[in-house]
Amino acid sequence: MMPRPPDPGFFIGYAKKVPPEIAQCALLVSVFFLLGLVSASLAFSLSAQDPGSGGYVDELKGGRLAGVLETLPYPILRVPAQDGKGPRAIMLSGQGKAGVANAADPLAGQWAEVSGIFVKRGELDMLLVGGRNGLAGVEPPAGAVQPQAPVALGRWRLTGEICDGKCYAGAMRPGTGLAHKACANLCITGGVPPVFVTTSPVEGHNFLLMAGADGGPLPRALLDHTGLLIELEGEIEQRDDIMIFKVETPARPGVAS
Repeated sequence: MMPRPPDPGFFIGYAKKVPPEIAQCALLVSVFFLLGLVSASLAFSLSAQDPGSGGYVDELKGGRLAGVLETLPYPILRVPAQDGKGPRAIMLSGQGKAGVANAADPLAGQWAEVSGIFVKRGELDMLLVGGRNGLAGVEPPAGAVQPQAPVALGRWRLTGEICDGKCYAGAMRPGTGLAHKACANLCITGGVPPVFVTTSPVEGHNFLLMAGADGGPLPRALLDHTGLLIELEGEIEQRDDIMIFKVETPARPGVAS
């Protein structure tokens, strides 16, 4: 009885020849594997909310922006909807490592005009007030509407980093991490609005303006934790297009691994 020839679809190592069926199958598997890797990479790149490195943007081009000025937790200009854009809540800062609280406090709750230059990174907009009459009170325009009341979004526990909003937006590089810790603390102490840059977005936002639990400025005890990945808990509220994180100050904020 003659031995049966080997099945052409069965690979024999010592035969040193891969049957065509096996080679075709291996090729298809390789192609699908590579397509899977490419698709995964593309999906990741599209889903990642890379804000870029940020920088200065002369959006006003010498003009002025008008709105209702709120001063807590930090000066914010509530600009009504216009030119096809929805209402905006714009953080205000000063030149150098200083905020604008001294100029803003007398105008709390009033209409004001500002001039200056923006620093922008992703959805973070901060206006650095400057120029002639950089921040001044004005009469409300005809038909002016008041800003909408804040919307409470509940209690959140977030992982992220405390940064000063000006440097993080691109005024300084790096604007994050331990290399920037001392600079961030000088800016925040000087009144520059601090932001919490989260590892997971909140309603699509990866940064939140920081406040104390009482809605006032960030407690100084948290300055020891700038430049570090930490966990913080508190209430979040939304004003127009900005999120405000009212942080509680436990004895020892959680340190994220």
